[in-house]
Amino acid sequence: MNLKLRTISRAEHLSFIRSRSAASHMQVPSWGELKSEWRSESIGWIDDSGKVVGAALVLYRQLPKLKRYLAYLPEGPVIDWFDPELERRWLRPMLGHLKAQGAFSVKMGPPVVIRRWEASTIKEAIAGGAAERLREVEADWQEPRSFELADGLRRAGWLQSEDGGAGFGDVQPRYVFQVPLAGRSLDDVHRGLNQLWRRNIKKADKSNVQVVQGGYEDLALFHRLYVVTAARDHFTPRPLAYFQRMWTALTAEDPNRMRLYLAYHDGEPLAATTMLTVGEHVWYSYGASADHKREVKPSNAIQWRMIRDAHALGASVYDLRGISDTLVPGEHLFGLIQFKVGTGGQAAEYLGEWDFPLNKLLHKALDLYLTRR
Repeated sequence: MNLKLRTISRAEHLSFIRSRSAASHMQVPSWGELKSEWRSESIGWIDDSGKVVGAALVLYRQLPKLKRYLAYLPEGPVIDWFDPELERRWLRPMLGHLKAQGAFSVKMGPPVVIRRWEASTIKEAIAGGAAERLREVEADWQEPRSFELADGLRRAGWLQSEDGGAGFGDVQPRYVFQVPLAGRSLDDVHRGLNQLWRRNIKKADKSNVQVVQGGYEDLALFHRLYVVTAARDHFTPRPLAYFQRMWTALTAEDPNRMRLYLAYHDGEPLAATTMLTVGEHVWYSYGASADHKREVKPSNAIQWRMIRDAHALGASVYDLRGISDTLVPGEHLFGLIQFKVGTGGQAAEYLGEWDFPLNKLLHKALDLYLTRR
């Protein structure tokens, strides 16, 4: 079967996404509206019958003073990654199309999980001190076709992004933490939480922490807590307008695409989170919390509410997004994996991001610029 690649309409793209059990929230048409500093395009692979059998959201970032672009497919494209003719049928036509659009370099993030570690395996590795990195621990599950896939990409000229030694070298996280929900009751999920998580949820309940679902008008409240969190954790916060744009774009596409949750104690907001949904996949997207009253455990309460709501939506997975792969207590970012392991889920490693330099000179210049920055 031969495939043709062309620009597809928003309706065609959304119809394809809805036909699948899940896809990344960064591969839905509305995500392009959120990234206002990029130009976006929906592309599709069409079979002989005219059916869209693969799709991608492409973000184009223009070079200053030049009509040349970095083409970025975050956590995409959504295609058959294990097709034996992946390069000829899927990737080569994509590169040709993007080059014709003015791209000098292409960055993609295959949504392929290559390894998984159970929470119990990770806890044992941390306690035993036998490994400093998650990658050094024997995985509980491995995708046997991933090695052949990676080798095929290299042979075709794709370059794998460096992971920075902690899983955060890619633009999107290579390591994430996920709680499986498919085939499990809420009681099963609750029993999977570690003792500290269950105790903290109970403490929040006894302290009368109230978790409610908010709306657009509550984004300003979320943002105030988010700015406090940014100062505490030493990162640069996004402006309120970014979250307002996100809400407007995503909920217009699907009312359940984005949700906002707020945790109150004695009428005071202490924590807030955003949740994203595409098909059966639910993500914890952004989190924020106050510096005080942490003893009433609002963050555990809000996470448990989101897990329960994800389960009620029929989600097969609740995704807590990025973790570092460090297993060394006290090391920077160790707290990420320590907090999320308590949910009793699994750490997952993705194939990572890959670059294809269509113009090697411009690609190298961009590389140097990003390295210096």
